[in-house]
Amino acid sequence: MNQAIRYPAPLLPGGIIAVTAPSSGIRPEYTSLFEKAADHVRELGFIIQEGAVLRSEAKLALAPAADRATELQALLLDDKAGAVMPPWGGEFLMEILPLIDWEKLRTAPPKWMIGYSDTSTFLFAYTLMTGCATAHGTNFIDLRARPMDNVTARWLDVVSTREGGSVVQTSSAMHQSAWDMTKPGFTLDTPTRWRSIAPGGGGGDDPAVSFGGRLIGGCLETLTTLIGTPYAPVPAFIRDYCGEEGTVWFLESSQRNAGDIHRQLWQMKTCGWFENCRGLLYGRPAGYSPVQDFGLADSLEQFANELGIPVVYEADIGHVPPQLTLVNGALAAVTAGGGRGKVAMSFN
Repeated sequence: MNQAIRYPAPLLPGGIIAVTAPSSGIRPEYTSLFEKAADHVRELGFIIQEGAVLRSEAKLALAPAADRATELQALLLDDKAGAVMPPWGGEFLMEILPLIDWEKLRTAPPKWMIGYSDTSTFLFAYTLMTGCATAHGTNFIDLRARPMDNVTARWLDVVSTREGGSVVQTSSAMHQSAWDMTKPGFTLDTPTRWRSIAPGGGGGDDPAVSFGGRLIGGCLETLTTLIGTPYAPVPAFIRDYCGEEGTVWFLESSQRNAGDIHRQLWQMKTCGWFENCRGLLYGRPAGYSPVQDFGLADSLEQFANELGIPVVYEADIGHVPPQLTLVNGALAAVTAGGGRGKVAMSFN
């Protein structure tokens, strides 16, 4: 019998959202962005608890790893905090992983941790090593927009869902082509089209595909940093938590070309990370370029055929907003075709 995923209690208005920086903190020039996000979150009815390392000013805006690890662990173990939400990602979150007492987190009541980019390094390890669900979605700074777009705004629906509940999210109509941090929110100026690949190449352009399993994933370049370390027990997670349901991987990348992506997917496959995989969701890649005549679609089509799984790409995940809030550990049913898509998650 599979081990059960543990889901945090719903995050409801009146709850405390602790904002800390397990990776990069907030430099002075970005303080106003944090304040605008905090004001908006308070208007939604939440209490903001600011961590001591949040406004750190070291190289790459990083506090020492020991300080970042101590504060994050304390907040995850604090009964008063309802969720932990970093301002954004960064570069070196992996440094805190050896400093975390994973046994304490494994036995403590789970709470929501929310974010993406380098934050997904911790979300991934936390779910794999403890069986606690985590939410891959908007960063705290991105909540400064008023009003929020319909896709980003669903983060709150997801983390307010109770164990045993379900939530459905659909693909965006428009997405952002470039970042402009002077704007109050996202500039959604480009039509969204989810692309789909059926193994064997049948079904024409963007064929109808459907697949399901337990969600797991995050930022490709940070997750693959964990290969060969104790902080990515993927085969054990697949064996102990997924069973006959299998996995649905979701991945996204930033500043990686098609060759980089292909090499890292190959590394994951060779390490057994795609065993019992039922399908792959890949986000819109940021800072991306093909390599000569080899592009992302070429890589994903090869892996779809080698693994015998459907693949959906250019999905609403990651560094090209808006993005879905995808829960590591949740059961997902994915349907896509004709450029649109839907992800239904159940907290079972």
